[in-house]
Amino acid sequence: MSNPTASKTPALVAYTVKERDGDKSSVWKEIGAAWPHKDGEGYEVMLDAFPVNGRLTLRKPTPKDTNTPESESSAD
Repeated sequence: MSNPTASKTPALVAYTVKERDGDKSSVWKEIGAAWPHKDGEGYEVMLDAFPVNGRLTLRKPTPKDTNTPESESSAD
């Protein structure tokens, strides 16, 4: 069975967010992505890890999220 999401840009990127005490910023770790179903009624979510705190944050991808090592090195 092939992975239909392998060549498509995801609609959403999945993160786990760890809150820190005091003035420190929260730590965001990308752990997966989501692609819309063909009928538009849901999403296929693929995770590389599960958030231990039970909180999953989904956000629209930014240009930073879609960079590959090849595109980063060719930007020089």
